[in-house]
Amino acid sequence: MKNRLFRTVAGTFILISLLLAIYVNQNWLWFTAFVGANLLQSSITKWCLMEMILEKLGVKD
Repeated sequence: MKNRLFRTVAGTFILISLLLAIYVNQNWLWFTAFVGANLLQSSITKWCLMEMILEKLGVKD
């Protein structure tokens, strides 16, 4: 469940930031890059802040 929520949050952040970049300001693409960099970092180090946040919210695996 936690893995599914993690992917949902990441995908939502990416889509929202892309829409904001199109309709508001292109600087929102930096947020998209930040989310992508965090996904890459978590795949390498096997540590992710979002997983810790979901655990504190009581989400189980």
